[in-house]
Amino acid sequence: MSAEDRVTDDSTESEDDDHLANVSDGAGCTEIWEYLAERREENGDGS
Repeated sequence: MSAEDRVTDDSTESEDDDHLANVSDGAGCTEIWEYLAERREENGDGS
């Protein structure tokens, strides 16, 4: 893997997990699920 590939991979990875920026380090599946569910409710995206 070239340095250029690593830069691209790093920026893509950062974009992929931006929605988890406010989840505390070490949070488990349940905490992440609850956080995302609350966020969907606040945005009106839930059903």
